[in-house]
Amino acid sequence: MKRALLLCCSCLLVLAVEAQKAERKLYSLAFYNLENLFDTHHDPGKNDTEFLPDGSYRWTAERYESKLKNMARVLADLSRDQVAEGPALIGVAEVENRRVLDDLTRQPGIDHLRYIHYEGPDKRGIDCALLYDPQQFEVKRSKLVLSQPYQGDTVHLTRGFLIVEGRLAGERCCVIVNHWPSRGATSDVRVHAAQQVKALKDSLMHRHRKLKLIIMGDLNDDPMDESLQALGTCKYPHEVKKGTLYNPWWETLEDKGIGTLSYRGKWNLFDQIILSRPLLKSRRGLRYDHHEVFRRDYLLEQEGKYKGTPFRTFGGRKWLNGYSDHLPTIVYLKRN
Repeated sequence: MKRALLLCCSCLLVLAVEAQKAERKLYSLAFYNLENLFDTHHDPGKNDTEFLPDGSYRWTAERYESKLKNMARVLADLSRDQVAEGPALIGVAEVENRRVLDDLTRQPGIDHLRYIHYEGPDKRGIDCALLYDPQQFEVKRSKLVLSQPYQGDTVHLTRGFLIVEGRLAGERCCVIVNHWPSRGATSDVRVHAAQQVKALKDSLMHRHRKLKLIIMGDLNDDPMDESLQALGTCKYPHEVKKGTLYNPWWETLEDKGIGTLSYRGKWNLFDQIILSRPLLKSRRGLRYDHHEVFRRDYLLEQEGKYKGTPFRTFGGRKWLNGYSDHLPTIVYLKRN
């Protein structure tokens, strides 16, 4: 009898420990603008001549291989100090084509990753893609929704909205990866992009009101700007109501002064990961835990005029052999 009781207690203890492990389980989602990840070949119909061996950037095979290694180093490091497996999902911007994604995902340290990509209409040939770990995320369906021009402006088009649906930690999740028009366009153009994403969000959540939806990308606007208000984002979790979204980066930039890119001595935070209400309010399953701008010394200039700012690939036309003009962002989800 005593032996049976001890065995029963041991089993209960094991179950309790496993339950605690499950409760503590973290998943991470990231976004990173790779800053002009071009190969060395010309794609017909695309304005990619700057990034050719005889182009203005002298984009040789040696420089391309170095860029791939640098990008792989960052992607392999993301969230590893908190999540041993690394990110389940990584949205990326400024990738030229499938060729560069094939070359990238063959790099040591990230060769477990797969990707979703569609060739978009961008004149320079740069697109968004979603890298994912198939051990953590199961892809169910995906598509690229092309952006509609703002008042006939076909110059400042967004790169299309990449929608990927799948299962993360056994739950239905959906990701929309974005790269909105640059600051060369007026604010109205990005507001128009935001309104299109909001329509996509409303449609997805109308079909599944408890959908755990993640909107990520280089939005070329800060969290407090007009376009993000048009998307319906809130600064603090307690402000999030039905139909609105939580933008944790608003507080990060406005209250803490932390950004992802620097321009003329001022930090901006264009690289955002925005969450639907069920990722805040659900009592069971995946729920928002915390977030960070991924800052490591090797990603930052260590001396000179630009000390402390992102260590980019080029300074003007001078090859610096850096990483990107943007820093990555990460959101951590806890499984309850």
